[in-house]
Amino acid sequence: MAAVFGAVGISVPLASGLTVWFDPLRRKAKASGFVWVASLNALPENGSPRKFPVITDQVDAWNKIPQVPVGAVYLRRTGDKAAQAFNVVCPHAGCFVDYDPARQDYRCPCHNSSFRLDGQISDPRSPSPRGLDPLEVEIRNGGEIWVKFQNFRAGQAERIPV
Repeated sequence: MAAVFGAVGISVPLASGLTVWFDPLRRKAKASGFVWVASLNALPENGSPRKFPVITDQVDAWNKIPQVPVGAVYLRRTGDKAAQAFNVVCPHAGCFVDYDPARQDYRCPCHNSSFRLDGQISDPRSPSPRGLDPLEVEIRNGGEIWVKFQNFRAGQAERIPV
């Protein structure tokens, strides 16, 4: 009889402890939201792209690490209050692309993929299976550029989020 009361007595705190311990695993993953990247004033009015780091809080099951670099984007002005964003990762093999101002295009140093300013493949012999990955942009508060940052699977023709 004492064993039954003991088992019942310990089961309540044990169940409560396990519920608290596994709570982060039960929560749904936070949807990727928009991240402030730069000011519209930081972009040249002639539409030349500039590279910016993407810095945000990183959250896993039990930890929150504030202000961690998670990637980078190329931003370019496309109007008075409009901007375009591309992930800097080449869709072919995952290398970071560079912007070549002399040619006014993006170039991948790993396998010579080249992309126009609009992100499309510029050379049909390019090994990249698709153009640069565009990212959703919002202009807030009159000039803040917010980007919905995400990475995509390299080496595939479809744009598959990672």
